[in-house]
Amino acid sequence: MDQAKFLEIANYVTGLRLFPYFDAANYAVMCLMIRDDSHPQGKAESITFSRKQPLSCWLASMLMCFAGSILSNLLIGEGIVAPFKHQKDLILATGVWYIINYSPFDLVYKLCKFLPVRVIIHCAMQIHMVSRVHHGVTYALKKFPGSFVIACLIGIAKGSGYCYMRLIERVVRGIWTPSSHEILQPSFSSKACLSASIVFICQHLGLFSAPFSAVYFSVVCFFVYFSISAQILGFFDPFVPFEKVICVVIFGGLVDAVGKLFSRTEQQTSPPSDETAKHKSD
Repeated sequence: MDQAKFLEIANYVTGLRLFPYFDAANYAVMCLMIRDDSHPQGKAESITFSRKQPLSCWLASMLMCFAGSILSNLLIGEGIVAPFKHQKDLILATGVWYIINYSPFDLVYKLCKFLPVRVIIHCAMQIHMVSRVHHGVTYALKKFPGSFVIACLIGIAKGSGYCYMRLIERVVRGIWTPSSHEILQPSFSSKACLSASIVFICQHLGLFSAPFSAVYFSVVCFFVYFSISAQILGFFDPFVPFEKVICVVIFGGLVDAVGKLFSRTEQQTSPPSDETAKHKSD
């Protein structure tokens, strides 16, 4: 691809407005996650949850839709209810929640689960996620100059806050799963948002010679590529091989392997005990 054409596309993607289309795609994915978790496949009676508990279903969906802003405000020390002050966002999220759960014959839900539509929605959500990560990192560096750890935390919270909100929204729906949360089992979204936060911090420090739009577009391509791969080819976490190497080299995996090898060698070379020798003689 020509460099000028690449920069033109990068500048266009960088300048995209999130409202209303990309915000709606993010809200749709969040509401679909709530719907699928509340209505497991193969349990016909579970479809009644959104009918019998509309308030719980709506509140859980709103917590997921605005999870990034809620958690980032909590970390920074701002009002956690501030995200709900924007009436347009709240009305749009409520509208998306309603048509996914209560459309006639479940047409909207079935349409969103149709593979081509699902891929488009998830790709739009990834663009929304990258924008949120960049906004969080930029705001954190402006409020706390030089605090790169805080910038990474805010970037993760902004981009993948819904992963950490799952425990709370499940409690709202009457489900308690303390052993299943994001800190114990980090998802690809959290790892990708951490990587994107580090990239944007490096860009802020001027470590990249490429223009900002090119770096931003490259991060978007990374998110979109793995989103499409997950939807079409099945999920693969590209961070797993690096995690295994780091665990082996840094977090004691290599030492444990060497210790097991020496203990196995000592067992093979040690002389048999008296009881073992007597048993063999008998």
